[in-house]
Amino acid sequence: MRHLYALLVPVAALLLVGGCSSTPPSRFYTLSAATTPVAPSSGLSVAVGPVTVPSQVDRPQFVVSIGPNQVQLDEFNRWAAPLQDSIARVVAESLVAMLGSPHITLWPQTLSEDTEYRVAIEVQGFESAPGESASLDAVWTVRRMQDGKTETGRSTIREPVKERAYDALAAAHSSAIAHMSQDIADALRKLERVPVQKTDAEPARK
Repeated sequence: MRHLYALLVPVAALLLVGGCSSTPPSRFYTLSAATTPVAPSSGLSVAVGPVTVPSQVDRPQFVVSIGPNQVQLDEFNRWAAPLQDSIARVVAESLVAMLGSPHITLWPQTLSEDTEYRVAIEVQGFESAPGESASLDAVWTVRRMQDGKTETGRSTIREPVKERAYDALAAAHSSAIAHMSQDIADALRKLERVPVQKTDAEPARK
């Protein structure tokens, strides 16, 4: 009996230690706007949104590419906010500096009659490969509210990631979004130079 007891005590101790051990805490990451020199003031009024993302990455966990047709959810590394909200926020913050205008807001919360342009973004690819790259593929449309004139473009960016750390991966995604924001800013400036088309509701002045 003593021999059996001697065997059971270490086993019970191991089970107790195992039961007391906890899973690693989750880490949360954000996207951030790149530090960009403020452009000369333009005064443009722009609403950013809606932003859509593929359903496979529309979740809190990092979706990690581990093969050509295989991904993995990382339960312990997560985004602090929904991706579509974070992308819209970063684009808006970037446009404030790139256009030199404080009148950059998020759609639809602050859309008003004074809004001159609206930017819609459809993210078609958002890939994360720790230690390799962060990729962004998005189609965006800039629409002038006054006459409906549009400028559509596509931004396809692949940022290298030298470290396997997830903060480096989040920083690379932020850099990719900054490049897309610059493409959108260029399209806004281009559309601003195009004369407004007169409509039947707004006859040309003599």
